[in-house]
Amino acid sequence: MKLQRKNRRALALGALAVSGALALTACGSDDTGNTGGDSTSTAKAGNIDCGDASGQLQASGSSAQKNAIDAWVKQYTAACKSVQLNYNPTGSGAGVTAFLQGQTAFAGSDSALEAEEITESKKTACTDGGQAIDLPMVVGPIGVGYNVPGVDKLVLDAPTLAKIFDSKITNWNDAAIKKLNPDAKLPDLKIQAFHRSDESGTTDNFGKYLGAAAPNDWKYEHSKSWEAKGGQSASGSSGVAQQVNQTAGAISYMELSYVKGGMKAVQIKTDAANPVEATTENATKSISEAKVVGTGKDLALELNYTPKAEGAYPITLVTYEIVCDKGNKAETLPGVKSFLSYISSEDGQGLLAEAGYAPVPDEIITKVRSTVSGLS
Repeated sequence: MKLQRKNRRALALGALAVSGALALTACGSDDTGNTGGDSTSTAKAGNIDCGDASGQLQASGSSAQKNAIDAWVKQYTAACKSVQLNYNPTGSGAGVTAFLQGQTAFAGSDSALEAEEITESKKTACTDGGQAIDLPMVVGPIGVGYNVPGVDKLVLDAPTLAKIFDSKITNWNDAAIKKLNPDAKLPDLKIQAFHRSDESGTTDNFGKYLGAAAPNDWKYEHSKSWEAKGGQSASGSSGVAQQVNQTAGAISYMELSYVKGGMKAVQIKTDAANPVEATTENATKSISEAKVVGTGKDLALELNYTPKAEGAYPITLVTYEIVCDKGNKAETLPGVKSFLSYISSEDGQGLLAEAGYAPVPDEIITKVRSTVSGLS
């Protein structure tokens, strides 16, 4: 664990060093190129309340939510022209580490904080007796994207996926895949399985799914780091998506909005009668069963990776924005509260479907809004 934490710190520092190349930078410009800047810091445009927000907000973490952040920041900075928000999609592990080291105003993570990370936050990132908390903000299906020439529809179940990603099934015309796809023309083609090279909450959630739905075939503990043997790696959701798009025979897991180009998404066989497509609507059916398991103001969720309802897509993730419940830095607190208030609002959550995500269920997002309003 100590070695892993050192690696995470190194990743976080390296990621921040190249943030200029990777960060999403919203400088308050609108579609006409007008940088504005004439509005006062207390301006309220539409339903976005800028409050006293101004200056720069540095944030990093989950690459799975980057497309949602893109959509949010475009709207937010058009209203709040005195705020510049830089979000660097370094991966959940590096994002959490940067936040705990006090380098960012908030972090994005597809996995809830571990107990030791909460304890560490009390000594580092959060003052005045505060601690880091998880605020669920984005729901997304984890698509299993594939690139198999001539195969437009592919059904896989958890045991078969486990064997593919553990290098136990290595060819696309394997008997197990044929059984699930009797009408498909499966080629005699080597499977190229890609996984994330960086610490990733998407990896963690995918591992949780395999462990829950295929316990006899997936013997690895879930982790932000890839634990299985074999396969090839790439950095970030965009990295694995690029590899699948350009590699015949490739397969990988990624947030659904990255399944595009020449890729298609696997349909997942569950205990329901019909295989389930990876859609935001089907992910919502599964997420509706999530339970809040965090204590106090922490809103960490427990997901059900083995839903039985028809149309409930089982491989899902929730991205959390991680902040201090109190003891946030005074210079960034107004911006953090303003931005998180917007993205948790009805308008902010309403943008998610267009970006390929699903909104957080009403019962949970209501608690998020209340918690954000009380940040200090």
